[in-house]
Amino acid sequence: MTIWVLLAQLIFSFSALFLSILSLSIFKARSNRKRAVAFFHPYTNDGGGGERVLWCAVSAIQQENPDLDCVVYTGDDASPQSLAARALDRFGVKLLCPPQVVRLYKRKWIEEATYPRFTMVGQSFGSVYLSWEALCKFTPLYYFDSSGYAFTYPMARMFGCKVFCYTHYPTISLDMLSRVRQRSSMYNNDVLIAGSIWLSRFKIIYYMFFGWMYGKVGSCAHLAMVNSSWTRSHIEKLWKIPERTKRVYPPCDTSALQALPLERPTKIPTIISVAQFRPEKAHALQLEAFSLAVQRLDQDSPRPKLQFVGSCRNKQDEERLQKLKDKSVELNMEKDVEFYKNVLYRDLIQLLGGAVAGIHSMMDEHFGISVVEYMAAGAIPIAHNSAGPKMDIVQEEDGLPTGFLACNVEEYADAILRILRMPETDRLKMAAAARKRACSFSEQRFYEDFKAAIHPILSAGCVSN
Repeated sequence: MTIWVLLAQLIFSFSALFLSILSLSIFKARSNRKRAVAFFHPYTNDGGGGERVLWCAVSAIQQENPDLDCVVYTGDDASPQSLAARALDRFGVKLLCPPQVVRLYKRKWIEEATYPRFTMVGQSFGSVYLSWEALCKFTPLYYFDSSGYAFTYPMARMFGCKVFCYTHYPTISLDMLSRVRQRSSMYNNDVLIAGSIWLSRFKIIYYMFFGWMYGKVGSCAHLAMVNSSWTRSHIEKLWKIPERTKRVYPPCDTSALQALPLERPTKIPTIISVAQFRPEKAHALQLEAFSLAVQRLDQDSPRPKLQFVGSCRNKQDEERLQKLKDKSVELNMEKDVEFYKNVLYRDLIQLLGGAVAGIHSMMDEHFGISVVEYMAAGAIPIAHNSAGPKMDIVQEEDGLPTGFLACNVEEYADAILRILRMPETDRLKMAAAARKRACSFSEQRFYEDFKAAIHPILSAGCVSN
């Protein structure tokens, strides 16, 4: 018997043992499922729209089915009380009771820094391992992914869970594939690949294979809620479960913001930018456009101010914020630009209440909660001319425009100037129309649509897969 035969037998034996242990642990977990909804949300401190959806979803479940426990899988060192307090302080969401917490210790396997290359595949398969840890520690009747980790769905189904998800954006989209084909350089397609025909071809094959896998795992969801028309279009094409795909606009805080007066101080007109300090948010473009607009502004016009408001998830975001500050100095705009990091909810409302305009510049933003917040607060939006803002949000209301759409520095600068030069009566009319449009994306609308989507499955109880 050769060494290769012995090695093959050894590998086979270990594989059989692993599968036996896996099957036994899954069988044991399935028999001990708890009557609960468990939310897979490894980062409960990101401060973005995804976290707001999480807490509003928990609140909706508690209202719809108070007998169901709500559990949060998180990699953060958090307690039930601290998470409930965060939901209230950061997002104004009051939970009926604090959620249970299951702490995850394998979160490094979904971190971007762990995979310098083939990041999407690495994070996706890393999420499978993380979900294994989660489901072994606590096995619920209903598994709810609120962070976009579709590769965890087959694992949850193996554990006997009904799988819900709220998808903010597809992990891979047809637009991403199109950019690689066109060899366009962006934050998710670096210059080296864009400049090489062979690397671009390899990446096309990689994206096509990953898209096929993404479609297969996504189709395992019993209910897929999506946040916009753009996201629904891509998910239906990739997952091919249109009958189980429901558009549920994300919860935007329009009630508190709509109480703000539409009139704004005219001495120093303020433009606000609310977004996490992530590369896709394109903060540098906003700063360049603002600088260009100030240069073109009439000398007798009041000099405007730009306020960047956002959160930092990690060291990379902190470095990105510092580079933005350095760029404001390079452009000689440091006296006209302010930075606010990780602000509380009440402070955000105050800042929005003083802005005449709100700027957003992410290409293919799946929805754009910040754009709706601008509109509800009475700040005229200047949003990117693509995806959610274009298809769902910045549209006419009662025949009146509700904001501006732009694609590049020139167009953003032009929109800024148009707002700054706009007569006050015209600005108030546009702001009023934008505020009315924002009512379509209220928290109340989210609760109604969310409950309508989950009710048929929750009312049916536990049905075998």
